[in-house]
Amino acid sequence: MNPTALQYLLAAVVALPLLGAVGALLPAPPGLRGRNPDQAVLRHGVTITGVVLAAALALAVGFDHDHPARMQATTDISWIPALDIRIHLGVDGISLPLVVLTALLTFLCALYSYFHMPTGPSPKAFVALLLVLEAGTLATFAVLDLMLFFLAFEMVLIPMYFLIARWGGAGKQAAAWKFILFTLLGSVVMLLGLLLIGLKSGTFDMVALATDNGPKAQLSHTVQVLAVLAVGIGLAVKSPMWPLHSWLPDAHTAAPTVGSVLLAGVLLKMGTYGFVRIALPITPEGMHTFAPYLAALAAIGIIYGSLACLALVRQGAKGDLKRLIAYSSVGHMGFVLLGIASMTPTGVNGALFANIAHGLITGLLFFLVGALKDRYGTTDLDALAGSTGAALYGKAPRFGGLLAFGAVASLGIPGLAGFWGEMLAMFGAFRPAVGLSRPAFLTFMVLAGLGTLLTAAYLLLVVRRVCMGGTPHLAPIAPLGAGDLADPADPDAGPAAETPAPAPAIPDIAHYEYAAWTPLAVLTVLAGLWPAALLGLTDPAVQQLLGGGK
Repeated sequence: MNPTALQYLLAAVVALPLLGAVGALLPAPPGLRGRNPDQAVLRHGVTITGVVLAAALALAVGFDHDHPARMQATTDISWIPALDIRIHLGVDGISLPLVVLTALLTFLCALYSYFHMPTGPSPKAFVALLLVLEAGTLATFAVLDLMLFFLAFEMVLIPMYFLIARWGGAGKQAAAWKFILFTLLGSVVMLLGLLLIGLKSGTFDMVALATDNGPKAQLSHTVQVLAVLAVGIGLAVKSPMWPLHSWLPDAHTAAPTVGSVLLAGVLLKMGTYGFVRIALPITPEGMHTFAPYLAALAAIGIIYGSLACLALVRQGAKGDLKRLIAYSSVGHMGFVLLGIASMTPTGVNGALFANIAHGLITGLLFFLVGALKDRYGTTDLDALAGSTGAALYGKAPRFGGLLAFGAVASLGIPGLAGFWGEMLAMFGAFRPAVGLSRPAFLTFMVLAGLGTLLTAAYLLLVVRRVCMGGTPHLAPIAPLGAGDLADPADPDAGPAAETPAPAPAIPDIAHYEYAAWTPLAVLTVLAGLWPAALLGLTDPAVQQLLGGGK
């Protein structure tokens, strides 16, 4: 495709959601109001996110797949000359999959909300916040200037705060405040690190800083160590890395369904993307210093997340299924951080693959759990597993089958998307970059392998309890007597054995739910069966990134 056309497409992908957010707050034209203004604004959200998704897919089709390491669709305009801050946009094989994933998940959330709007204030504000959130996330993956990256990184916090605080469930205010305080404090420290890089090197241009013979040469070892420490704290909070993860379970539990999908599907990826785009190529010496500590915390996070899930899923624990999936994200993102910490092409490619896989699978799981709460009014595992609980295989077999599919995909079974990222991340830890302690990384790899077993244990327990249900508790049956075989319609008949009442039926998957969930399930299978489609994009870009632009 013509480079100018690609340039306009990427600019449209970033700018359209912002324009759509403004449009959502304006009165709908008379001919487009539909049955009521609420329906009109929700349809507006579906239309804008659909156009953005179409533009992102056109960008992916027009992308030069023969040269994925080269920045394409670039725009470079001076914005603040005194500080040499530029509006610099572009995508390569690393950022393009994340742009498409963000556009897809936001469209599916808008479509789901059109048919099932979460309880809360006016849909106008909801749609506007959703579009601002999309714009900030897309910009984070598309900008190539450190200051612009920081602005985009921060832009998503306010809309997510309001989505949790105004449209969330129980404990929403406390969860929203915890989310904003953790992420803002981390971002303040990250800003100091970004300013240190820019002022010491003389530029905030991420492409120039990634080359060995560029401004990066001005960064001493001490400066790089300090920069990675500062930037890494902000990125680690968003990732989320243990022990800076504690805001995540509360935010997920309180958030509305679409908020949980976007938080897990794309917002967590902003932190790990920052490690790959900034820390690895711009401050490699500092990253080399902190890599063992990052890997150790990642391995602890994998084990911790799995043990927390096992504690929640046990009988009598009153565990919340949304909270369980949130803790599972801590473990899954631990694999991403372990792959990045290996500083090898294999590990980083695994991290990028696991990013996409986690977005697809966990996005699907949060959709399903949100729909389960709508049907039962609770996500308490003991209630869902009781004798009158979910037992989805019998009551809603398609729903139960899809939930089991999501759980199996999340545990990393071969043939589905979750397998490749975790395997490659562990391969990266098996043989880390030169200069990193191989015995230490082998230990981290063993811990990660143990984490996969624990993950399988708690996810299979979830399937057992929610999809199959508990054993019905029947009343004692009296000894069989002569009257027990009599016709129950006969008034003279004796007492008959008590039988359990049939389980109440619940709605199976609705048409709009099929539309919102099927793409995620299909892509999970395709990525598992054809991993080369994604690795072929990321590998050349990762090789160049780790090679200092060569």
